[in-house]
Amino acid sequence: MSNIKLTNSYNRSKLHPHKFALYVSLASIIMMFAGLTSAFVVRRAAGNWLEFYMPNQFYYSAVVIVLSSLSVHFSIRAYKKGNEALYKLFMILAAILGFSFMILQYQGWLTLDAGGIAIDGNPSGSFVYAISGLHAAHVLGGIAVLLVCVLRAFTTTFKVTERRLIRLEISAIYWHFVDILWLYLLFFMIWQM
Repeated sequence: MSNIKLTNSYNRSKLHPHKFALYVSLASIIMMFAGLTSAFVVRRAAGNWLEFYMPNQFYYSAVVIVLSSLSVHFSIRAYKKGNEALYKLFMILAAILGFSFMILQYQGWLTLDAGGIAIDGNPSGSFVYAISGLHAAHVLGGIAVLLVCVLRAFTTTFKVTERRLIRLEISAIYWHFVDILWLYLLFFMIWQM
C-alpha cells in the first residue's frame, strides 16, 4: 500500500508534460522578444532616432490586461472551490478584458499614426509597431484559448477534475505570461524613448 502512495506522490511531483511544453514555448517567446529589444537598443544608439511619448491607450491596456489576468486567477480559484457561477463569470470577464486590450492596442496604433509616427517611418516608430504588434499576435492566441475555456465552461457539465484543472492552469500560465510580457515591453519602450 505504501508503495502505491509513493508512486502517486512521485507522479504528482513531476512536471506535467503539457506544462513542460508550454514552458519551452514561453522560453522561445522570451528569446524572440529579447532579440527584438536588443535590436531596439542597438538601433537607437545608431542615431536618427525620433523620441515620442507612448499613447495613453498603451497605459490603459496595461491596466486592462492586469485585470484580465486577475480574472483568470479568480476563475481558477473559484473552479477549485467548486463555485461554478464565479468560475464562469470570471472566465467571461477575462475574455472580455482580453478583447478590450486588443481594442486599446489598435487605438494606440491609430494615435501613433495620427501623431505622425508611421509604421514605415522613423525606426523608433517601426520598432514600437513591431514589438507591440508581435505581442498583440500572442495575445490573440491567448484570447482564443480563453474563448475555448469559456466554451468548455458552458458546454460541459461542471465537475472539478485534475485533467480540467491542468488545462485551466496551462491557459492561465500563458495568459499571465502575456500580461507580464506586456508590462515589461511597455516599461522598456518608455525607458528607452
